[in-house]
Amino acid sequence: MNQLELKIPPVALLLIIALMMWGIAELFMSFSFSFFASSFVALIIAFLGVVFALLGVYQFRKQGTTVDPRIPEKSASLVTSGVYQFSRNPMYVGMLLMLVGWGIYLGNIASFIMLPVFILYMNRFQIMPEETFMAEKFGSAYQQYKKSVRRWL
Repeated sequence: MNQLELKIPPVALLLIIALMMWGIAELFMSFSFSFFASSFVALIIAFLGVVFALLGVYQFRKQGTTVDPRIPEKSASLVTSGVYQFSRNPMYVGMLLMLVGWGIYLGNIASFIMLPVFILYMNRFQIMPEETFMAEKFGSAYQQYKKSVRRWL
């Protein structure tokens, strides 16, 4: 993977996007919303995101491979079991769910404009380079996995 493509590590991007969502919510208060139990719904969605991401980390640890996207050459195995049966990127899906929960908690529809930014950035600068590396390292096994499991969900 071209190291220059990974400009911002995923966890840092998660925090940057969350901060930008908060800033947008503060700037555009006229786009506020609320509904019964919105904080509870936000908490549940964010919690599901944390669980989904941690299940991805667990599968990587279980198979003895790295979770650090900065050192893909340390990928020891192709992980296709557990939560990876449903998504090729459960850690990133989990982060997206955390951001959805955060947006609901903020109660501002304008803050959701940052969700496509997160997805587009992750696709271009994180996932696509990872997929190129995985195809080179794991060959036809990865190509078959890629055909049978979606990138996000």
